[in-house]
Amino acid sequence: MSINLPDLNTIREAILNAPQLPDGFPFQSLRGTDKLRNTPHLQNFLNEIRREAARVVSTPVPALPFSIFRLFEETGDRSVYQNAYFDRRRRLASLTITTIIDETDDYLPALHDLIYEICNEYAWALPAHLLVGIDNIKNYSLPPEQIVDLFAAETAHALAEVLYILSDKLDDWLDYRIRHEIEKRVFEPIFTIGHRFEWETARMNWASVCGGSVGMAALLLENDRERLITMIDRMLRTMEHFLSGFGADGACPEGIGYWVYGFAYYTYFAEMLSTVSNGALDLLHNEHVKRIASFPGTVNLSDNNFINYSDASAKAIIQPGFASYLSEKLQTIIPGLDSPDFHSDHVYRWGHISRNLMWTETKYLHQPATEGTFYLDVVEWLICKHRIDGEIIAFSAKGGHNNEPHNHNDIGHFILHAGGESILSDLGAGEYTKQYFGKERYDSLFTGSQGHSVPLINGKTQNAGSAYQAIVTNSDKRENGATFELDLTRAYDINTLKSFVRSFEWQVDSTQARLTLTDIFEFDNTPSAIEEYFISLINPIIEGNTVSWRGEFATVHMIFDDRQMAAIVDTPHTKTHSSKPLTVYRLRLLPQDIALSYQIQCDFTMSFA
Repeated sequence: MSINLPDLNTIREAILNAPQLPDGFPFQSLRGTDKLRNTPHLQNFLNEIRREAARVVSTPVPALPFSIFRLFEETGDRSVYQNAYFDRRRRLASLTITTIIDETDDYLPALHDLIYEICNEYAWALPAHLLVGIDNIKNYSLPPEQIVDLFAAETAHALAEVLYILSDKLDDWLDYRIRHEIEKRVFEPIFTIGHRFEWETARMNWASVCGGSVGMAALLLENDRERLITMIDRMLRTMEHFLSGFGADGACPEGIGYWVYGFAYYTYFAEMLSTVSNGALDLLHNEHVKRIASFPGTVNLSDNNFINYSDASAKAIIQPGFASYLSEKLQTIIPGLDSPDFHSDHVYRWGHISRNLMWTETKYLHQPATEGTFYLDVVEWLICKHRIDGEIIAFSAKGGHNNEPHNHNDIGHFILHAGGESILSDLGAGEYTKQYFGKERYDSLFTGSQGHSVPLINGKTQNAGSAYQAIVTNSDKRENGATFELDLTRAYDINTLKSFVRSFEWQVDSTQARLTLTDIFEFDNTPSAIEEYFISLINPIIEGNTVSWRGEFATVHMIFDDRQMAAIVDTPHTKTHSSKPLTVYRLRLLPQDIALSYQIQCDFTMSFA
């Protein structure tokens, strides 16, 4: 959909008429007061930062040698390099914040050395985000050090704000070096050379993170107002692309984690731009942005549990500073916020950490999950949430297509959730490697149909691509349940499949919940096989015609026709997004005597301890 942010003439008028910036901008709340130092809900956060600062002054800055720079291209591994790279950003945040909050110079020598090392990095972009192969590198229009990816942009933003926050303490050489490196590595390729990066027209988080970070660095460092006008205009056009990635339902098809990442940086930039322009340039107050802000309330299941289709985690942290600011400005409730945690973001993004410190408000923390039945009609997600015995129980299923951002081949997949635990679950994101984002992507259990609660037909999974899509034929919401019916024929590339319709009937009363799943197949020729998959992190128990998954709060029983189907469980072993071992329990129903017209029905009952 088309989104219109302020145009060039509006930007020009606002920037040229902008008043002098407030003293201490953009960190007024960090200067000249001990309020934050003594705020109760920030104490654990600040102590974590202080402990980290104490650690890093006695340990060397982790090296980034050529041997680990080359690992991604050689093996597909990105973790070794990134762990060291992100540790440097972790150090930057802890040393800077401890210096300013505790009004001490004890950490300045270590901070000076760290900043110098970051400025010495060959490229601020990660190896995983550079072209692969030296010939491709040589033939590209920009050298690696001028590639602006997520982390090059975030580094520019972080260093620009560190320069401001420590303007009276930072060595003049480092002031010069920071400005020089940001100009050479970020501003020059975008604004002087005029290179067009793919993220500038991306309808997802890269647009807002890169655009917002570059835009904030420009607002802080560019003194030529005519140049600043063109810089801000270009980044606002990028933000229009970001917002257009959300349909009229406000949903983020990448999931809650990427909603946090993308929309947080949109909000950080919006706040700074509004301050600089004295409110003349306002990116938050329009109806589309308000719908986007409502997304976490729709997909939250309780505390930090969320519906997690695509490369999203079932547990996610919504940064409380960003969410508090958004709640205040848009009068919206974002459930599941907790006090800030320094280690909640393994990348240690300066934008999150600094805003958590400045913006977190206790009145927005620990809001409960919202009950109700929601249908996001653009992404085609149905979400039903009810509270029983004080706990949220939920059912969700999805349509959509197989060419979404961070796509999984998962049309028709569903989740059953109770009391903070998804009993039939979505695995979320796998370990990010070169293969995960390459031609082998859908070999992964996390991304392919084989890792979702959908059938294989003639041994074939769903295909990737926008042509492989669902047609929603019925979506009926009721106070105590819902009906959701999908034509999934076009999700599979099978010539003999005439029709495949999957329907869900969800019903809830005061003591239990019921789900009836019905799959109806029509074929031109008798298929060789159908396999129904059901995915869980709980080991199912098979007893006759009943399968039981026993969770902590609820047990799900599934009844099937054991005269028609055999049931077996296999246990694929894999790794989580954070590289930890994971065992998946995949229930497989194997129908017998398949005919040209074939129906499978499974009846689920969710009961509570």
